[in-house]
Amino acid sequence: MHAVNLTAYPALVVMAIAVSSSLLAEVRIGPVWVPVVVWEMVFGMLIGPHGLDLAQSSDLLEWFGQRAGLAALFFMAGMELDLQKVKGRPLSLAIRGWIISLAIALISASVLHWLPEMQTPLMVSLVLTTTAMGTFLPILRDAGHLDTRFGSFVLAAAALGEFGPIMLVSVALTRIYGAWQEVVLMSAFVALSVAVALVALGLRPPRVLRLLERTMHSSTQLPVLLSLLLVIVFVTLSQAIGLESVLGAFSAGMVLGLASRGEAGKVFRYKSEAICFGFLVPFFFVVSGMNLDLPGLLRNPKTVLLTPLFLLLLLVVRGTPVVLYRRDLARHEWLPFALYSATALPMVVAITDIGVRTGRLQPDIAAALVGAGLLSVLLFPTVASALLASGRRGAADAAT
Repeated sequence: MHAVNLTAYPALVVMAIAVSSSLLAEVRIGPVWVPVVVWEMVFGMLIGPHGLDLAQSSDLLEWFGQRAGLAALFFMAGMELDLQKVKGRPLSLAIRGWIISLAIALISASVLHWLPEMQTPLMVSLVLTTTAMGTFLPILRDAGHLDTRFGSFVLAAAALGEFGPIMLVSVALTRIYGAWQEVVLMSAFVALSVAVALVALGLRPPRVLRLLERTMHSSTQLPVLLSLLLVIVFVTLSQAIGLESVLGAFSAGMVLGLASRGEAGKVFRYKSEAICFGFLVPFFFVVSGMNLDLPGLLRNPKTVLLTPLFLLLLLVVRGTPVVLYRRDLARHEWLPFALYSATALPMVVAITDIGVRTGRLQPDIAAALVGAGLLSVLLFPTVASALLASGRRGAADAAT
């Protein structure tokens, strides 16, 4: 009997996994909740060449997964960056906290540099400074913490954990210009993005607004087409000047996120989420799971040891800045803040994927980092939620 080869049906495979993962993500065992991205990666590993070998990577899958899906992930990260919610002290502390995280990550990676084949301290440092805001946002929202003072500080820290690494990845991984030239180009690109966003916010002719509102609900879908065009323009521009394409996707998301704030932009944002999270992003995580050699990771003693070490470093690197919040957060909120900040799988997968493709990160080190990211989303948000609930019950009892 011949083995079933699912490679010929990539869209069917990915969409079936996406639906199954979404259903499984609704299942909670007590306080334990497994995010949809974890299920997508697990199923990808299961059917991939390192698992049951039911599907092999193809040019089409790679393009959707490592190009379109990756761009969609960073586009939505830019869309979620709501500066209105975090401006002021939350944003100020988040900037200082991320700089502290970067310093600790550089020191930690430099100390690990003596390990055999561990020749990528910069890339490891960037991965350790990440936070995946979209992974724990549903947990915060469901628990009623999102619109609290605690929620604003967590959102600000998470936003810097997405924005900061993206900026440095674009500078560190490019090979066209010198470092200072890259900084100048990146600054100019960000300035252009901000300028476009301000224009989009300021120029709202009634006739144009009526056109966009009318076509939002028609077969032309003009606002959606314009947003896709903007993403492609920004990605193409970022590649043309030697920056990583993810910076272009993130910038386009930031522009459209700012332009669509408020009640009037809700429908557009819903449609953007549907296209990205409902179609493109699952390709990225399924294909990433297919490419992840988990059996090889488990057979390699070095990577087996590095996975829990990287998990601990994620907590230390992203959790240490909680010392800046001693006067702003209640004592029972300190550890949950650190745990949420150290939740990092989607960004870990994205940056390690770029690092492996550009030859700046060894596959075994990348696998250990992804393993640590998987454990972070399985453990940290669940423990943080339980600690928050327990602490608030204790505070309420003490008040009565």
